[in-house]
Amino acid sequence: MEKIEHINYIKAPISGVYEALVTQNGLGRIWTTKLVVKPKLNFVNEFYFDDEDATKMKIVELVENKKIVWECTSSDPEWIGTSISFDLSEKNGVTSVVLRHENWRKITEYYRWCNYNWAMFLLSLKEYCENGTGTPYQERHF
Repeated sequence: MEKIEHINYIKAPISGVYEALVTQNGLGRIWTTKLVVKPKLNFVNEFYFDDEDATKMKIVELVENKKIVWECTSSDPEWIGTSISFDLSEKNGVTSVVLRHENWRKITEYYRWCNYNWAMFLLSLKEYCENGTGTPYQERHF
């Protein structure tokens, strides 16, 4: 199995970074403006991008200010069955975020495209947590 893995450092308290990753307001400011999200274990978050079909992520682990794990239950076929995790830690006022997208069946063109977009996601998270303005999908220029 293949995986995507990134790290970014955010000059913001861990509680604010965690909130951005688990709330409708936060994820709406950094990933997509069209979503249904609740920070509740086993809840299935829904994220909408260009198409009308939702990318659905079941929350399988939620440890406040520490860890978030989603399991993809509906999306592009290459995503179904993969998991996305965010591991958070804070040192000297800087929060590190380790993002892992695991259980890819193989490296494809789409895998490479998603790898790039996860980096953009972390940049948007950083901008939102440090400056109050992220760049959700609908505001990005492709």
